[in-house]
Amino acid sequence: MSDPLAGLATERSDPRYREIDRLPTEEAVRLMNAADATVPAAVAEAIPAISAAIDAIVDRMKRGGRLVYVGAGTSGRLAVLDASECPPTFGTDPGLVQGVIAGGPPALTRSVEGAEDDAGAGAAAVAGREVGELDSVVGISAGGRAPFVVGALVEAERRGALTIGLSCNAGTPVSAAARHAIEVVVGPEVLTGSTRLKAGTAQKMVLNMISTVTMIGLGRTYGNNMIEMSAMNGKLAGRAVRMVGDIAGADPGAARAALEEADWQVKVAVLMVRRGLDADGARALLAACGDSLEAALAAAP
Repeated sequence: MSDPLAGLATERSDPRYREIDRLPTEEAVRLMNAADATVPAAVAEAIPAISAAIDAIVDRMKRGGRLVYVGAGTSGRLAVLDASECPPTFGTDPGLVQGVIAGGPPALTRSVEGAEDDAGAGAAAVAGREVGELDSVVGISAGGRAPFVVGALVEAERRGALTIGLSCNAGTPVSAAARHAIEVVVGPEVLTGSTRLKAGTAQKMVLNMISTVTMIGLGRTYGNNMIEMSAMNGKLAGRAVRMVGDIAGADPGAARAALEEADWQVKVAVLMVRRGLDADGARALLAACGDSLEAALAAAP
């Protein structure tokens, strides 16, 4: 019986690395660093596909849709990681961007045997979230073959959702199951088949692009400022003070005082300083401007 994985670029053995176990530590590290340096160029090749997918996601999310990442193994962990960072970074409801990993939460810290091979479980994960026509489902699989991910994409497509496949090989089943195919072909790994390496780095880069540029498209930033950020600790509170100071032209004391009155909501604090409003007045102005800080700042007094 032929091995279906044998032809995948991510599974090939690269002769450059066959004696890595005999190298001095620094030479092995330099070899890995050189391999990783090729990843951004591979991602760059996929930018048109990434951009088209983001535009389609933003269009649906503006109409009330959600973004759901689905993956297995390392890809699933990256999916959950990117989704979990959206609420503190962009102030989103936890349900707006979701990460699904084959095998469920236990698979985040240990391998769940056979989970990625269960296409039915992938479909059930999508059905259980009642994915619909306004939602976007991104299936992530380094090899591009994980049945759990393919099953999720097939079910999402059946439900009318936008489907996007992210893989690190060309012409994969994940690509075939998705409306938008993002293929970042990074080639063989330093350790043969260990796709947590270059493939994992590539997937993280693409997910960074998807979540960040999507949130920019949804107006959850102002310039390059994370204006919806949750100031949940001292570091983030300091960042919020600097942000209000930069946008509103306020000294640190005035910025902090406004933030304290605004319950640490950056947009509200900016409007309080720039427009001379109290917190309630700033919130009312934001509401009248569709919660857009840019529109509120431009609105007539």
